[in-house]
Amino acid sequence: MLVHQILKSKGSEGVLTVKPGTLVEEAAKILAENGIGTVIVSPDGESLSGILSERDIVRELAKRGVGCMSDKVDDYMTTELVTCGRNDDAVSVLEKMTKGRFRHMPVVEGDTLVGLISLGDAVKARLSEVAMEKDALEGMIMGH
Repeated sequence: MLVHQILKSKGSEGVLTVKPGTLVEEAAKILAENGIGTVIVSPDGESLSGILSERDIVRELAKRGVGCMSDKVDDYMTTELVTCGRNDDAVSVLEKMTKGRFRHMPVVEGDTLVGLISLGDAVKARLSEVAMEKDALEGMIMGH
């Protein structure tokens, strides 16, 4: 399954972004209120400055305590992003996420953010593919 198919199946909610300079506390509230694990840092909602995850926040909380909540997302976001395109397949996305040990990947077209895919999205897509393959093989064996 291709990334654009996965994005289509997710619906058109868009990607939640915060601007550089946003306080970590505000980003944490956005994550909690929306039940998501990461937020893209972008000055305009289209270009990528970085990505901030729950893990980034928790690691800093463990080091510094609640004082880090008044810092800026710029201080903790990942800036060397691994991205994928709409025509990448779920298996390659899973491989990149597993190798890089991260759970969210921005989808870009050129330099423009067009979506966000999670590890769960990619696993769900791959499981769907495996189920369809299983059904097709069973059909061939049974002569349907």
